[in-house]
Amino acid sequence: MANNLRMLRDGRGWTQGEAAAALGTTRNQYVKLEGGSRRLSDKWIKLASDAYGVDPGDVVTDRSGTVPVAGYVGAGTEMHFYSECQGPFDEAPAPEDATPQTIAAEIRGQSLGPLFNGWRVYFDDRREAVTDDLIGRLCVVGLADGRVLVKQVLRGKAEGRFELHGQFGEPVLDADVAWAARVKSMMPG
Repeated sequence: MANNLRMLRDGRGWTQGEAAAALGTTRNQYVKLEGGSRRLSDKWIKLASDAYGVDPGDVVTDRSGTVPVAGYVGAGTEMHFYSECQGPFDEAPAPEDATPQTIAAEIRGQSLGPLFNGWRVYFDDRREAVTDDLIGRLCVVGLADGRVLVKQVLRGKAEGRFELHGQFGEPVLDADVAWAARVKSMMPG
């Protein structure tokens, strides 16, 4: 059971001391929990669940081999409301760097190139605002109008607006981005 604590901690980029503080315990106690030398009781599962913002089952269930396919992302500029009626639909093989928060989405469209239509894109660090480290990166972005796209994020001309680019097709200009997550990896579907 302790292996998921390590994956959860790594997914947040926390040190063992930071994880211990989030659980309200000492670093020494946390090391024992994470390493498996101390039993992960219901109390610790609940504390870890709250600290990491995941379901209790994600603390103890081995999901290292698969991740949920949450829905579809657009790789074009056409108007599709991908955020409505999304999954999870299926499970997909997990990439090597998967964390318990990693999810996959199927790419629909050809702005990344026809090869990537139908591929899966993997992401996990969803942010409610675009941060500087996402600029210039390929990201899954949720737009205020409900579309979810996979695009390179660049700063727009207006404050708080962004340009979203694919390899082909017209960019989405002056985009109102509600959330963004850097793409971890892509695999054929």
